[in-house]
Amino acid sequence: MDIDLTLHEARVIGTMIEKEITTPEQYPLSLNALANGCNQKTNREPVLNLDEETVQQTLDSLERKYLVSEKAGYSSRVPKYKHRFCNTEFGPLKFTEQELGIVCVLLLRGPQTPGELRTRTNRLCRFTDVHEVEAVLRRLMERDDGPFVAMLPREAGKRESRYAHLFSGEVRTEDHPSYGPADVAISEDEGMNEIAASISELRREVSQLRERLERLESRLATGEPD
Repeated sequence: MDIDLTLHEARVIGTMIEKEITTPEQYPLSLNALANGCNQKTNREPVLNLDEETVQQTLDSLERKYLVSEKAGYSSRVPKYKHRFCNTEFGPLKFTEQELGIVCVLLLRGPQTPGELRTRTNRLCRFTDVHEVEAVLRRLMERDDGPFVAMLPREAGKRESRYAHLFSGEVRTEDHPSYGPADVAISEDEGMNEIAASISELRREVSQLRERLERLESRLATGEPD
């Protein structure tokens, strides 16, 4: 595997994959939408504050690596971007729905335990239990065209090991401090907080779409050009 992503590149690719799955009607993404997605406070670790210039520079780098392409739309004057990272006709890298859900969260949040992955992939794919997550993680570690993830050494006092993606080179434990409490098994409260944050983000996106629709209807009613 010859993909080597920087932190910003991993965030851009992870955001594109997430939005492609959760809000396909808004995908491909404009530069502004992509910057907003990269800087979300939900489902992001660490939380970043990338300006559009930095995101554009990251897109340019990914285009040189043939991992992103610009899509010119007939209905929009704004350039939009889509990933070529996986599951496209442009490359051999293919993931199942569950594999892609895990890879996406690892790109967006860094190392995670199987319990965290089960909860945090709830908008991307479905897992019946933690054992199913562990089975998919093993598959990602053992694939002939991989490995794509690695299991980190279990930290002292922790019940579960964390897993990290390998799309940014060799994983160093010191580069990925644990963000969770001493007991890394996710509590029901944390799971509910994740769901509530996702609902809040969806409501914000729906509100933005409604505003755009109202402006378009107003222009059509008055004959104002788009």
